Amino acid sequence: MVRLRDLDLARHLADPALKPHFVTPMFDLVAPRYDDFTRVFSFGMDAHWKAELVRLVLQHSERCDSALDAACGTGDLALAVALARPNAAVTAIDASREMLAFARMRVEAATAQDSGVASRVSCQEGDLGALPAADASVDVVTAGYAFRNAAALAPAVAEAARVTRPGGVIAVLDFYRPAFGPWRLAFLSYLRAAGNVFGWWWHGEPVAYGYIAHSIQAHVSSDDFSELLERSGFDVLECRRFLLGGVAIHVARRRA
Repeated sequence: MVRLRDLDLARHLADPALKPHFVTPMFDLVAPRYDDFTRVFSFGMDAHWKAELVRLVLQHSERCDSALDAACGTGDLALAVALARPNAAVTAIDASREMLAFARMRVEAATAQDSGVASRVSCQEGDLGALPAADASVDVVTAGYAFRNAAALAPAVAEAARVTRPGGVIAVLDFYRPAFGPWRLAFLSYLRAAGNVFGWWWHGEPVAYGYIAHSIQAHVSSDDFSELLERSGFDVLECRRFLLGGVAIHVARRRA
């Protein structure tokens, strides 16, 4: 198994060819505790943010016969969309096989609530840079903490635009680099310190969660991401900011 501490994080974040070789093993490592970590690390706000994303998808999508959850993690967003839209066929993709294993277990467990959900949610190994869908074939694309971890941001957003049909919706929840300098310093300092503690405590790898602060520092602001969506063929419908711009939900519609 790759030891994350032996990898040059700055070099891997800066090089699109190397980044997946850090990110995928990291998510394989943290998969068993990922849901616990997101709840603790966000002081419970993660569940609220994801519920708000699903609510906005329901509000803005004209139809949702087909949905794709990019970098699905343990499958909570994919499952939430499937349960909210009983006719939707949802494809959940992730590059981490360990994350996909937990996503499949979550879908199977949900059959007690909806006996047909297992047949409507498909979990597949896949990459943000090459989504397993035909051009203009998907009604809704969701992405929770996904694009920040893509090998290259603009090509990943362009790939999401490729698969989204005209009039379809993309909904993205992620961390962003706060624009206000003093808050950015405090925000990233907290994420780095807390992430290192939990990474060492739970996995023996401080960078497993300390990576989050580094990835945000290398990421864009929420305003920059809105502009990228517009350049990629979307019209931004809403941008909901939390934690003074450290977290945001973007909802955008694919232009014809």
